Amino acid sequence: MKVETLILKNLLLTEDYPRRVLPFVKQEYFEDRTDQHLFDVIHKYFVKYSAVPTVEALTIEVGKISTLSDDQFKQIHQTLESFDKEKTELDWLLDTTEKWCQDRAIYLALMESIKIADGSDDKKSADAIPSILSDALGVSFDNHIGHDYIDDYEERYESYHRVETKVPFDLDFFNKITKGGLPNKTLNIALAGTGVGKSLFMCHVASSVLLQGRNVLYITMEMAEEKIAERIDANLLNVDIQTLAQLPKIMFENKITDLSKKTQGKLIVKEYPTASAHAGHFRALLNDLALKKAFRPEIIFIDYLNICTSQRFRNASVNSYTMVKSIAEELRGLAVEFNVPLVSATQTTRSGYGSSDVDLTDTSESFGLPATADLMFALISTEELEEQNQIMVKQLKNRYYDPTLNKRFVVGIDRAKMRLYNVEQEAQNNIMDSGQVVLNQDTVKALTQSKGKFNDFKF
Repeated sequence: MKVETLILKNLLLTEDYPRRVLPFVKQEYFEDRTDQHLFDVIHKYFVKYSAVPTVEALTIEVGKISTLSDDQFKQIHQTLESFDKEKTELDWLLDTTEKWCQDRAIYLALMESIKIADGSDDKKSADAIPSILSDALGVSFDNHIGHDYIDDYEERYESYHRVETKVPFDLDFFNKITKGGLPNKTLNIALAGTGVGKSLFMCHVASSVLLQGRNVLYITMEMAEEKIAERIDANLLNVDIQTLAQLPKIMFENKITDLSKKTQGKLIVKEYPTASAHAGHFRALLNDLALKKAFRPEIIFIDYLNICTSQRFRNASVNSYTMVKSIAEELRGLAVEFNVPLVSATQTTRSGYGSSDVDLTDTSESFGLPATADLMFALISTEELEEQNQIMVKQLKNRYYDPTLNKRFVVGIDRAKMRLYNVEQEAQNNIMDSGQVVLNQDTVKALTQSKGKFNDFKF
């Protein structure tokens, strides 16, 4: 018996099988036209009545198809009469159906790609081929339809104790406020004025993640690829950015060789023209990198969000709130799709540029951005902080941890080497409204005796 016949037969035997496979089986997967018609009738009947059709009902519904010839109608009728009532083991049947769907999807994708390559398809260009093949390779059955609060309590309990995959920082306080680093499928935003250090922050974090042996993708729309790479060179090679060009070539090569021995990761920097690229372009880039270089990033940086464009709204008359909110939603969707943390930045408003206490309301263009982000923090620079080679970080929104704990903190900044670093704890002591609770020794002793918990306290 053909797999197609096996599938059609079992669609009529129980409600369990069609409920689990109909969302994934497509009419075009069936090679025979009569099988396509029969599947279409079964599918429409099940969707409309939420029940398995009888042979009599199918015969009547098939008879309503005006495009069927007499021979095709007889063939469908013979197919229906050939079905026996013997049920097939469900798990094996589901696996077999999934494998058949995958094989058919790949075959059809290859045929479509050949047509495009031959110029037979005037609606699609060759740029669409990687996406078509990627979609076909991604075909699989996902039968999870939600978490049952009562029945799935064990799964929920296990999730509380499961170690979540995160990309850690090399900055202690950032690890504190994120409980160990950035989780996958998240959008993380740095808010700062012009020249404060948005790109410096992203270049530093990209450098630190590369040293962890992870793959990094840095997308820039503000500076050239070489300028971003120059900043990362200054950070990783421990050379002032102003004197980087004066290094002899042999010394530069030796530093890069030494660096390559310290990490197994790769860092790709890709430049797009300002305001010309959107999540669709980034998705195509990720697919190209996977196919051509076997490169899959573990974190993505986009420098920066406001100068992207939206895949959904391309009309210049769309207001800035809608545009930026749409960009943020699309980028967060991209992070979910590729299972990575995504880091980007945004500008402050004019009033927030010189402020020493930046707030969410100082987000430029759209308040829809902080509504979408998982983590949002401000980078604040003042003359006093610059004199001490420090920059202040203020939490604005945090879905990972309580944002009132370590609400404000400072990190060291070395602009010459495009680097951030941890500062001594004393530098944090005089920060107002930091959320760091200071306890004297008597209070600590009393809480210890009462088994108090002070993971978030500073002593």
